Amino acid sequence: MRWQGRRGSDNIEDRRRMGLGGAGGLGLGGVVLVLLVGYFFGIDVSPLLNGTGLSGGGEIRSDVELTEADQRAAEFVSVTLADTEEVWGGIFRDELGATYAPATLVLFKQVTQSPCGNASGATGPFYCPLDKKVYLDTDFFATLSQRMGAAGDFAAAYVVAHEVAHHVQDELGILGKTTAMRQQSSEADANAISVRVELQADCLSGVWARHAQETLGTLDRGDIAEAMNAAQQIGDDTLMRNAGRRPMPDSFTHGTSEQRQRWFATGFEGGSIQACDTFLSADL
Repeated sequence: MRWQGRRGSDNIEDRRRMGLGGAGGLGLGGVVLVLLVGYFFGIDVSPLLNGTGLSGGGEIRSDVELTEADQRAAEFVSVTLADTEEVWGGIFRDELGATYAPATLVLFKQVTQSPCGNASGATGPFYCPLDKKVYLDTDFFATLSQRMGAAGDFAAAYVVAHEVAHHVQDELGILGKTTAMRQQSSEADANAISVRVELQADCLSGVWARHAQETLGTLDRGDIAEAMNAAQQIGDDTLMRNAGRRPMPDSFTHGTSEQRQRWFATGFEGGSIQACDTFLSADL
């Protein structure tokens, strides 16, 4: 992915020098283990990392060292976010005759707060519709590459594009409707709705990739393969197997590896929002 030296987004909120506590006496190995358990099992383990839980506002931390890798990751995220803004602005204008209002992306290290709950390396990147912000600890990219087997710039770009796609769903009114439906459903039905939401976000990520390739010319050979591999590595079935659990379809909330790959490919091939109606599809 050709991103160096390109325009970044103005919609970045950098909280990397703000925090709400440390990881107590866990040590590096313990922190990594807790983060992986939290990610694989969908558990917010922030209280374990903080020792006393999270309350109150963030404080400026003078002990946070922003490394060269941190700075590179922040620049990468900013450029990728700018690309999503340009692409979705054009799609909203051309397909919908509407104006796209970009999301803000919050960069943090270790832990911060959001109206949707605690944001930490354990929760992974997520979109909060209550403040229309994406929350991302750039250390997740190292986890994605080194521990989950999804290396490459475009694998990381896929993660950003997927979370921005949730904002697109929010702008389209889809997220609000599905959230209300889930609140009135059984756990199994709510999970099934969540899978369709997530697969649509994967599809919209593919739409973004198609337009980024055609209008921005930023994709290199192999980039789509990196995104497809990332989708493979973060499917519910793959994550559960890697965590030593037997895949239980009723508990899936994001879709299988095959589904995530297929819907990303559907969006990339179709290139339009209309190609991504996972809610009317009988075959996910």
